[in-house]
Amino acid sequence: MALKVKAKQKLQKVGKYAETYRFVLSPELYIPLAQNKVISEAALRSGISKGVMQACWDAAGEVIKAWATEGHSVALPGLGTMRFGLRAKSVATVDEVKSKLIKSRKIIFTPSTELKDELSNTSVQITCYDKDGNELKRVTSTDEGIVEDPEGDETGEGDGKTDGSNENQNQNENGSNQNQGGGNENENQNQNPGDGGGGTEDGTDES
Repeated sequence: MALKVKAKQKLQKVGKYAETYRFVLSPELYIPLAQNKVISEAALRSGISKGVMQACWDAAGEVIKAWATEGHSVALPGLGTMRFGLRAKSVATVDEVKSKLIKSRKIIFTPSTELKDELSNTSVQITCYDKDGNELKRVTSTDEGIVEDPEGDETGEGDGKTDGSNENQNQNENGSNQNQGGGNENENQNQNPGDGGGGTEDGTDES
């Protein structure tokens, strides 16, 4: 199996390479797989009926939602862990602490080592197109297969969380850097594991 990527020649409108054509990489889009198809395939591979698999699927989903909303980092079999977090502003005094400090809520997924290894070992096939859509060549990846870890924490349990308590994990996020020079429209976020004392430039902390 391989990941398919296209490199299309596009006119850059901003940045260092404005008014010039550059080859921009983006993933080939696939049709989303319906839940029913996933359940059918899982039932076939496990040797149990589709009805039983559907019941297990539904029950697991309810358990994950219930435990995640209680503050737990919940294991997703074969994938990693999922937990809920917040994006909130920091304040100087306890009197300023109010619910309005919360800017947004988010779902945090931390991939397992096995899943990252699978991605790292998967080849990438790049098909190059000119500005008119004509195929120029195909390239197979020879990169090191480095996989970014958005959490900086493979366990997903957070700092100092050794007694099973529901402590929030703080993170410093340096914002999203848009690579205008290369014309890459994907946002790359640089995240560092929380040290309990940091925040974004606008005073926003993440947990």
